[in-house]
Amino acid sequence: MSTSTPPEARAAAPQQQGAAPRDEVLLGRYRIIERRGTGGFGAVCTCWDLRLQRRVAIKRMPIVDAAATTTAEEALAEARTACMLAHPNIVTVFDFESDGTYAYLVMEYVDGLNLAELLARVEGGRLTPEECAHVLDSVTRALAFAHENLVLHLDIKPTNIMVDRRGVVKLADFGMATLASAAGYGGARGGTVGYMPPEQIQGMLVDERADVFSLAVVVWQALTGQCPFGAESAAASLKKIEHGPARPLQRDCPELSGDPELALSSAVSAYPADRPADVRDLADELLPFLGDPREGAESLRELVEQAEKDDGSLDSTRSDDLPPLLFRMPWLPGAVARCTTALAVFSVARLVLPALPGTTGQLVSVAALAGAAASALWPPLGSALVGLLLVAALGLAGPTPASFPLAFFSAVALGAWWILVGRRGRLTSLTALLPCCLPSPVTGAALAGYALRPLPAAATALAGYALGTLFHLAVSRGFVATSVAADLAALAAGPRLWVVAAGCAACGLVSSAVSSRGTVASGVVGQALGLACLLGSEVLAARMENDGIWASLDGEAVLLAVLLFVLLCIATALGGPLVEDMEGEDT
Repeated sequence: MSTSTPPEARAAAPQQQGAAPRDEVLLGRYRIIERRGTGGFGAVCTCWDLRLQRRVAIKRMPIVDAAATTTAEEALAEARTACMLAHPNIVTVFDFESDGTYAYLVMEYVDGLNLAELLARVEGGRLTPEECAHVLDSVTRALAFAHENLVLHLDIKPTNIMVDRRGVVKLADFGMATLASAAGYGGARGGTVGYMPPEQIQGMLVDERADVFSLAVVVWQALTGQCPFGAESAAASLKKIEHGPARPLQRDCPELSGDPELALSSAVSAYPADRPADVRDLADELLPFLGDPREGAESLRELVEQAEKDDGSLDSTRSDDLPPLLFRMPWLPGAVARCTTALAVFSVARLVLPALPGTTGQLVSVAALAGAAASALWPPLGSALVGLLLVAALGLAGPTPASFPLAFFSAVALGAWWILVGRRGRLTSLTALLPCCLPSPVTGAALAGYALRPLPAAATALAGYALGTLFHLAVSRGFVATSVAADLAALAAGPRLWVVAAGCAACGLVSSAVSSRGTVASGVVGQALGLACLLGSEVLAARMENDGIWASLDGEAVLLAVLLFVLLCIATALGGPLVEDMEGEDT
């Protein structure tokens, strides 16, 4: 190499990539993993193809002008041509779509950095001559293949040149020029100021020499760290092109032998006739001055690896690592919620329905199945159905003077919770029904903290504890209101009911608040803090019931709380905490 500085010493400050909401899906099948950057005409996103289960890169461009200079049919024709450019140095184009608001170019995902990101990470924003040789050689091969197939690129710039983890250079965005024109970006046909030749800026006819000009500008920038024709407007850039580069190449690159500036200067001429007619001619003139492309390939590979070590920014998007489960199977949470809610409704209904007058075994089975089916179609209905059944059983099974008041107050409390919170999410019903299905009424609090926002989580944890307590008392007393009311009064007179209820509310509130940071670590920590709230309330309740003497805990409740903690931690690790699409947001 001409410079002895190792890649790790040349690495500059890392740049952060933009995270995206987990539930954002493009074209009904591409789930956004992250946004990689925004260019002059749109944004580039890394997405997961839900149909083919693979990563893709999508350039999304807003359609800004109905009077576009290129029709959508012409853009589609060029995108079809770009799809046929199968070359190791060309990013494969998979698809082109338009939904009336955006135009989309769906491309191969390259596991690495673009040249602009790489230049921002190295000292002075410059590559070594050998690294430039590798970039030039690779892009030249890609353009020569495209030109042989009568395809122009017309938007060559550092952000469209990709370098993967192996040091392989690939040229991206074939077809984007016509796509940009079809989206209404004017006669420049999708080029970028600073890299477009005069004929492209002025909307005149262009040929292969337009790509020669743009590639030469990129090489000049990679060698010197500055784009020679960069400007705030196309007119200002045009004036710079007419005057030629302001600084001689030799001033910024004294290590270069010979006179490569002569070849580069002709390639960036304002007049197409002065430029090489073929990109291979440009490469043949420049490569002898730059060095060995193979040495440059190894150096670029080390630079990309060093960028990963510096900030880990590429770890989350490795092509050989699968994204979280919920990215790949977004239908899974809904399916699990529907099935488990339906199962919970069926289990509870089978215990409550026999208490209603006039029911038979066959009617109980049919009604329980019907309720489970309805809850599978709309999960929030499950808690409403169970609440109605429980209220009806308390009011009609062996009527007593306490039947109506108990049924009325139970209906008001459960109805208020359902209207405010219970009808607004796919997991709220399951959160409230879980304490009825399991022996301990505290078992819904952890799920509430996992699935809901803090205030709805606290309210739902309380509702689940109250519903579970009422249900277990009613089942044990044969739904006789007088006995149930007496048991409730006895519980209310002691500290345990209130202390454990406060622990449930704290569990839902704390675990949800901590999990809302959105990372797997915060989700696990949130669940651990929620478990601590539950166990602490059990310890405090046992101590208060025994006049300050330490007593044995409710082993069943503790075991179930720990088991649910483990299960929810596994769910968090597989899919992440439910942060972007948390239930109860409207409450």
